[in-house]
Amino acid sequence: MSTSRLRKRDAIATPGPVRRLLPAVVLAIALVAAWQVYVTVSGIRPQVLPSPGRVLEQGWAHRDDIAVHAWSTLQVTLVGFAVSLVVAWTLAVLVDFSPSLRRAFVPLFVVSQTLPIIAIAPLMIIWFGFGLLPKVLVIALATFFPMAIGLIEGFASADREAGALLRSMGASRWQQFRYVRLPSALPRFFTALRIGVTYAVVGAVFAEYVGASSGLGIYMSVQKNSFRTDLVLAAVAVTAVISVTLYLCTFAIERVVAPWVRQEEHRG
Repeated sequence: MSTSRLRKRDAIATPGPVRRLLPAVVLAIALVAAWQVYVTVSGIRPQVLPSPGRVLEQGWAHRDDIAVHAWSTLQVTLVGFAVSLVVAWTLAVLVDFSPSLRRAFVPLFVVSQTLPIIAIAPLMIIWFGFGLLPKVLVIALATFFPMAIGLIEGFASADREAGALLRSMGASRWQQFRYVRLPSALPRFFTALRIGVTYAVVGAVFAEYVGASSGLGIYMSVQKNSFRTDLVLAAVAVTAVISVTLYLCTFAIERVVAPWVRQEEHRG
């Protein structure tokens, strides 16, 4: 079979992005329609459950305020996630180079995830005030674990025969890490990255909800206390849009950093 026919067959077998998203879009539309029908039929008060149309209308009417708070949340999310990323990479590389550090750090990583964020976040505010630092710490605590574990397991899954071949050729430990272990870890890392980036937005909103001067978290808190459920849901929708956007950005980064990952998945 010719190369052109193989490419054509693969293109047909592999659904495009629109076809992959279509079921989710159809389900979302169905849920929103059911929500609209329920509100219309039941006559429930808007303070309890507003209709999707009201949420959209009021969200658009207050778009300037929501945009200011959304930008604040996005900034906190990016800073906190960047710190988490640096910490995860640093600890994962150290663990990979030292088995004793692996035995020391990995149990602590697991323990860190047993700490309830709902209890830790207020303490961060008490200890560090209402500035950027407590929010960054909450985001880092919520997100570094999946990335660190993904990297550690990815490094450990490297092809041992390839590593042995490099050693026989006189390659240093760093060269083995660079040419074998690091590429092997990237698929798992990007999977963990997608999990972590969604946790980052949730962590930022929750940290703001506990105590902040701006951000979607504090905006939701204020509107909730004013019984503006429609604006709370509008802010929730914006939070979801930010999360999905950051999630999709990880695929674009993966295409640039590790293009072979998607190619191998398509072949598989």
